[in-house]
Amino acid sequence: MTQSAPIVKCPTCQTPVVWTTESTFRPFCSERCKLIDLGAWASEDHAIPGPELPPSANESSEDWQD
Repeated sequence: MTQSAPIVKCPTCQTPVVWTTESTFRPFCSERCKLIDLGAWASEDHAIPGPELPPSANESSEDWQD
């Protein structure tokens, strides 16, 4: 019995993506969607929740934003 490759939704546009090694940008459907997601992380639209860290010794207190 052969299993077919799972199909997942692109996290950016929800397009179905077949999960195989031929799917170069998986879980994304395209490089465009991959870069949109990367931009969201870079601009801090996406973040992993956790406690706020204190400013490091290299930052002045004026640079620290709440």
